[in-house]
Amino acid sequence: MSVAPAAAAPSAANSVWPQLEPLLPRVSKPIQYVGGELGAVVKDWASAAVRWALMYPDAYEVGLPNQGVQILYEVLNEQPDVLAERTYAVWPDLEALMRAHGVPQFTVDAHRPVRDFDVFGVSFSTELGYTNLLTAIDLAGIPLLAADRGDEHPVVVAGGHAAFNPEPIADFLDAAVLGDGEEAVLEITEIVRAWKAEGSPGGRDELLLRLARTESVYVPRFYDVDYLPDGRIQRVVPNRPDVPFRVHKRTTMDLDAWPYPKKPLVPLAETVHERYAVEIFRGCTRGCRFCQAGMITRPVRERSITTVGQMVAEGLEFSGFSEVGLLSLSSADHSEIGDMCSGLAEQYAGTNVSLSLPSTRVDAFNIDLAQELSRNGRRTGLTFAPEGGSERIRKVINKMVSKEDLIRTVVTAYTNGWRQVKLYFMCGLPTETDEDVLEIAQMAHEVIRAGRAATGSRDIRCTVSIGGFVPKPHTPFQWAAMARPEVIDHRLKLLKQEINSDRSLGRAIGYRYHDGEPSLIEGLLSRGDRRVGAVIRRVWENGGRFDGWSEHFSYRRWVDAAAEVLPAYGVDLDWFTTRERDELEVLPWDHLDSGLDKDWLWQDWQDSMSEYEQDDCRWTPCFDCGVCPSMDTEIQIGPTGRKLLPLTPVSGNGLRVPS
Repeated sequence: MSVAPAAAAPSAANSVWPQLEPLLPRVSKPIQYVGGELGAVVKDWASAAVRWALMYPDAYEVGLPNQGVQILYEVLNEQPDVLAERTYAVWPDLEALMRAHGVPQFTVDAHRPVRDFDVFGVSFSTELGYTNLLTAIDLAGIPLLAADRGDEHPVVVAGGHAAFNPEPIADFLDAAVLGDGEEAVLEITEIVRAWKAEGSPGGRDELLLRLARTESVYVPRFYDVDYLPDGRIQRVVPNRPDVPFRVHKRTTMDLDAWPYPKKPLVPLAETVHERYAVEIFRGCTRGCRFCQAGMITRPVRERSITTVGQMVAEGLEFSGFSEVGLLSLSSADHSEIGDMCSGLAEQYAGTNVSLSLPSTRVDAFNIDLAQELSRNGRRTGLTFAPEGGSERIRKVINKMVSKEDLIRTVVTAYTNGWRQVKLYFMCGLPTETDEDVLEIAQMAHEVIRAGRAATGSRDIRCTVSIGGFVPKPHTPFQWAAMARPEVIDHRLKLLKQEINSDRSLGRAIGYRYHDGEPSLIEGLLSRGDRRVGAVIRRVWENGGRFDGWSEHFSYRRWVDAAAEVLPAYGVDLDWFTTRERDELEVLPWDHLDSGLDKDWLWQDWQDSMSEYEQDDCRWTPCFDCGVCPSMDTEIQIGPTGRKLLPLTPVSGNGLRVPS
C-alpha cells in the first residue's frame, strides 16, 4: 500500500515525492519523511516572494521538537508572501538510496528540493551536527564550499548556540546569525525580498553585502584570518571597507510580543519530547562558568504569567498534548514560578494534563513547587544538576549549591511521591582531581540513605548521569585546557567502583556516563578556527554522520582526520583541545560580539582559580559583564502581581469546554 504525501505540491515538477515514495518501504522509520503533521504548513510556491528551508541537523525524532525551529517556522509562515518549510537529517539508509536514485535533500512539508529555496537556515545547538550539515548541502546539490556557489543557490545561514563560533564551518556557510532569531529572520527576509524585487542587482555578492551591513549577520567571506608562526591567530579583519569589524548578537526584548509557538507541531513518529513547551523566560544570570547558554543569552527576559497562561491554554487546545513543559535555563528562577505552577495546576486539576520543568536548580526547588508539579497524580521525571561532586569544585564553576541543599531538596521530592530522581554532573572540570569526582558517589549514597529514612521505603532510586566538560566560547572557561579522554575514563571507572562499594546503596543508584572521547571532539569543534573545517570535511568524506549519536560516532575517524589535515597548518588535535590559552591570545570568535566584555570573562576565569563565587546580578548590583550597556538591553523580571485567573473550566481530556 502506498503512503500518501503530506500535501500535493502546487507544481508536480516542484515535488520529489514521486521519486521518494518508492524508496520509503526500504528504510527504517519511513513515517519521519512523510510530513503532514498537525501544525504543518504548506503554502503556494508561486505566491511567495521569499522561501525558507529550515533545518535542525539531526534526525526527525530529535529535530521536530526543537523549539527554535518551530518558532521561526511559525513566525515566517505568518508573513503573507513568505514560505517556510522544514527539513531534517536523513538516516544513512535513506541517504544511500537518495544518492542511488538521484533524489535531492527535500522538505517534509511539500517534499520540495532544498536547492530551490532562497534561504537554507540551519539551527545548531551542538557542534556535533556539523557533518550532517555537509550531508544535507551535498544531497541538495549545493556546492559544499560557499565560495563555489552561484546566484542560483540558496543562501546557507547558520543560527543557534553553536553559531556563536561558526569559524570551523565558515567555509561551508554564507552567513551566520548570533542570538535570538525572531526578528533576525524577518530582517533577512526583508533584505532578500527587496534584492529580488530589484532584479537581484550585483548577484549573490551584493545580497551578502546587504546582510553584512546590518552588523548583525556575519558573512565569513568578507573577513580574512591571519596567523602567527606558532599557529595562533594574529587577527581577523574585514577584507572590504563596507562591512563591520565586529558582528553583534540579536536580542529579542519583549517575549510577550512573540508568544510562539502558537500552533505546535504534533509529530507523527515518536520523538524525544512530546509536550507543549513554553519558554517562560530567556537568559540566565546565575553565572555558571561552564555554561555557554547562560552567558550568551543574557540578559534575563521573563515572559509574563498571563502570557504563559494564554499560551498554555491555546497550545493545549490546538495540539492535544497532555504535558506542559515550562522551559528556560533555570525555570524555577522565574519570579512568579509559584503562582504560575499553582494557577496551571488548578486550571487543569482533574484532567490528564501534567506540568514539568527541565533540569531544576537544587536551591530553587521547594515543597510548594513539588506539590503543584504532582497535583494530578502524574509525576514527570525530576533532574537536578549539582554539576560538581565536591563543594570545592562547585565554587570553581560557580554552582553555589551545598551537599545539604541537595539532600534537603531530593528528600522533598521523595516525600512528595517521587521515587526516582536524576542527578547530573560533569567530569573533567578545571582543577578537578580524582577526589572531587569520587565525592559524587558519596553524595549519591547519602541521597539514598536520606530518602529511605524520610519515606520509610527502600523503593528509592537515583540515577547519576555524567557528561564530559567541554570549554565553550564566550564563557570564563573559554581559555581552559581540556582533560584528556584517558583521564576522564579513569575517573569514571573509579566513580563506578565507589558507587558499588556499598552494594545495598549501589543497587539503588543508576549510572550513566559519556566517555571522554566525544567530549574531546566536541571541544575541537567548539573552540576551533577555520582550519578545523578541513578536518570536518575529511571526516564527512570518510563516512562521518550523526556524530551526536554514540552508535554512529567514531573517535578514530576524527583523530585520523585531524592527524592527516592539521600538520599542514603547524597545529594538531591537542593544540585545539588540551592546551590552555593565555590572556592576550586572539580567540577565533573575538570579532563576534555576544555582549560580554572579554576582560570581565578573563577576571571571572581568574576568580574561578581562587574559588571565588560570583552572585546573581538579578538580585545584586551590576558587576559589569558588559551585556546591558553594549547591547542596549536590560534585565526584565517581574513580579507582575497578576494571576492566571479567571480560570477557564476544562474537560477531563484537558481541553477547554465551550461555554
